[in-house]
Amino acid sequence: MQTRTLGSTGPAVSALGLGAMSMSGVYGETDRAESIATVHAALEAGVSLIDTGDFYAMGHNELLLAEALRGRDRDSYQLSVKFGMLRGPGQEFGGMDGRPEAVKNFLAYSLNRLGTDHIDIYRPARLDPAVPIEETVGAIKEMIDAGYVRHLGLSEVDAATIRRAHAVHPVADLQIEYSLVSRAVEAEVLPTLRELGIGLTAYGVLSRGLISGHWSPGHTGGPGDSRAFSPRFASGNVEHNLALVEALRRVAETKGCTVAQLAIAWVAARGEEIVPLIGARSRERLAEALPAIELELTADDFAEIEKAVPLGAARGDRYPAVFMSGLGVGN
Repeated sequence: MQTRTLGSTGPAVSALGLGAMSMSGVYGETDRAESIATVHAALEAGVSLIDTGDFYAMGHNELLLAEALRGRDRDSYQLSVKFGMLRGPGQEFGGMDGRPEAVKNFLAYSLNRLGTDHIDIYRPARLDPAVPIEETVGAIKEMIDAGYVRHLGLSEVDAATIRRAHAVHPVADLQIEYSLVSRAVEAEVLPTLRELGIGLTAYGVLSRGLISGHWSPGHTGGPGDSRAFSPRFASGNVEHNLALVEALRRVAETKGCTVAQLAIAWVAARGEEIVPLIGARSRERLAEALPAIELELTADDFAEIEKAVPLGAARGDRYPAVFMSGLGVGN
């Protein structure tokens, strides 16, 4: 497995990371044993960066990872944890809490659930509009100084917020959605990251399975699949978006790879500071994704991919309307 460094101050991590959210029911029912086996397979393949959030099924994801990572050398992997998203017992979202006292509270619970004495990269899941980012970052800095956190990360914020946070403490990386059908980051955020020496961990590289090459109209992950509420999967939009996937499939066939591998490789090739997160919840999907990092794309390949999926070609927002206002950039 190749490695990449997250910015000028962050850790060296595997060139592909494992996003664990889908192992906790957000896309329908999951198999706990298969999820754990997938984490093990990722580690054995050299994947060292594992991303989670304390609000993924209200702690379920962290507890699952604690079980999967038990007995492993703590220095052999890096944990990236998002915090601050408030949830209710009915799984409803209740906003964001970035107060300094809340930061320390969330961290204490995550350390306990994960069974570790430190988090490698700790980041607010979204910007709390009621709390200056300087105060949230200041609290994380205190936890870094105390040894409970190794590096500061951000998630889904705009260029101005990145600059304000970075002025308080060096930011290792920004986690944000980036894929062939979600490229808003390219306008201002990505240039800012490069200017400041900050890495990018890209989630949603397959747009929640939409551009994986495995989705079809009417498909569902079963009860609890949040994609039922996603604008890009809605009737009228999904057919248009899947036509883009078929155009991409023709490019993939000329490269001798799968659609998913081509889509992942495209993100990875956008810059050495970018680490795609693979949201695999089975060993089968993980095995398909891993070779993508070895796929070399030429200028002609990029041109053909751009023809297949032009900038802004997807229909529908990347999140339901209620969540779009909390994002630093759009689609």
